[in-house]
Amino acid sequence: MMEDRGNKAVLEVLLFLSGEPITLPSIKDVTELPESEIKRLMDELIAQYKERNTGLLIVEIANGYQMVTNPEYAEWVRKFKKIHMSSRLSLPALETLAIIAYKQPIIRAEIEQLRGVNSDSAIRTLLERRLIKVMGRKEAPGRPFLYGTTKEFLHYFGLKDLTELPTLKDFVREEAA
Repeated sequence: MMEDRGNKAVLEVLLFLSGEPITLPSIKDVTELPESEIKRLMDELIAQYKERNTGLLIVEIANGYQMVTNPEYAEWVRKFKKIHMSSRLSLPALETLAIIAYKQPIIRAEIEQLRGVNSDSAIRTLLERRLIKVMGRKEAPGRPFLYGTTKEFLHYFGLKDLTELPTLKDFVREEAA
């Protein structure tokens, strides 16, 4: 039935967005379908996903339903997670990157003064990821490196240029809302 296809699509969307088991009552609250209808559609979806034998499955778990990866592809999930997890920036690295983005060109001592902690590791991580670069040396004792952001930084955050960085006014407006 055409109506079933649409309702199943809605159920798939909810399962995909949730990322955790969704109970029948929760699905009913959103879809306004009777629980018996939801159960029938979910049973059909579970069977269809098993039959297709693709990378995703729908399972009944923890008094609800959840979209999960097919265990047959666990090796690929592990590889992806290993790479993906290592691509996340730590909070210290993000703090350091924000300081550099807004205050560039800036030296390590100024970064550490603002953060109140040693920033060697964060700066090293940001350099390795090519989110920052050495822009030169400051005319000061020891001639310390000046750091600034890179094109990779803009790409990572989806910015055309540095003028698209949020201003302090943007943050004040968000908090007031």
